[in-house]
Amino acid sequence: MNEIPKLRTADDIPADQKVKFYQKGTFTVGNRLVDADERNVQSSMNRSNAITSGHRACQGCGEALGARYALDTAMRMTGGDMIAANATGCLEVFTTPYPETSWQMPWMHSLFGNAPAVASGMQAAMKAKGRNTRVIAQGGDGGTVDIGFGCLSGMFERNDDVLYICYDNEAYMNTGVQRSGATPGGARTATTMPAGEAYPGNVFGTGKNLPKIAMAHNIPYVATASVAYLQDLEAKVEKAMSFKGARYIHVYVPCPLGWGCASNSTINLARLVVETGMFPLFEAEHGQVTATRPIRSRVPIEQYLKPQRRFAHLFKTDAGAEAIKKLQAMCDYNIAEYDLLRPEEETV
Repeated sequence: MNEIPKLRTADDIPADQKVKFYQKGTFTVGNRLVDADERNVQSSMNRSNAITSGHRACQGCGEALGARYALDTAMRMTGGDMIAANATGCLEVFTTPYPETSWQMPWMHSLFGNAPAVASGMQAAMKAKGRNTRVIAQGGDGGTVDIGFGCLSGMFERNDDVLYICYDNEAYMNTGVQRSGATPGGARTATTMPAGEAYPGNVFGTGKNLPKIAMAHNIPYVATASVAYLQDLEAKVEKAMSFKGARYIHVYVPCPLGWGCASNSTINLARLVVETGMFPLFEAEHGQVTATRPIRSRVPIEQYLKPQRRFAHLFKTDAGAEAIKKLQAMCDYNIAEYDLLRPEEETV
């Protein structure tokens, strides 16, 4: 009778064969090869599963992925004593087609523009009732950067004890891909259609940098994250939940339908936007940057733009070529501002 091979444990793995986060998956072999404190939230059979399967998000939706990781992490940090307010948008639409819902946690739908105000009211109500229930508000970039901006600024200014999470797919996707205040220069949307040399997509010099605006409110914690780096996202949600007061996390979430890219390119684009310097990942406390994620391998902006049809026109005209130069200049500026070229530092 042949001897049954011994299963490897974390102690059996040489240091040069360290398991990376993307090799862990959910409750799969990868997670069982690392120590318990290095496993991601999704590896646990006891995770809250805040957004359960069966919802109607598009194939490859970055927002569904980001929300699942963020909320399951927050639920773990609070022991399940948490409630969420959700602005109108893709996340609300694909999770709650009446009379069905994918939410397995206390969840309230608000209007497009008042999720921060509703969340502040929830927090005040919990306080009045003597409960320590934590509150999260969430919305897309349209509901955050544009329509809900006034309420969000008020929540920041009052330092209400709420974590606000923005899932940024750079346009109003649930209403037909119209431009938002987070749409990048040169991008084609339903309201920024390119027109030859005269108008190569969305104009430059507009829009809002919400993470920096949040920092200007001097709130306890601000962070940016990308769904390509889910362990980083989990860590930032954990840290945010350790603070009291207003907190803000801006998560980059590719949208295959609105961007005209393959549904299996979500993670690749979410990684390229970071590696180009277009979307720097950082943390800030009380208005000061405290940590940044270095770029492991610097990538030219063209590699990020080419897989997306919303930028295809930029490669056909002289005006488009100028737009690409402007986008590269923005990447170079971010790399210098956040000192991102530190290849000697190990990242996860």
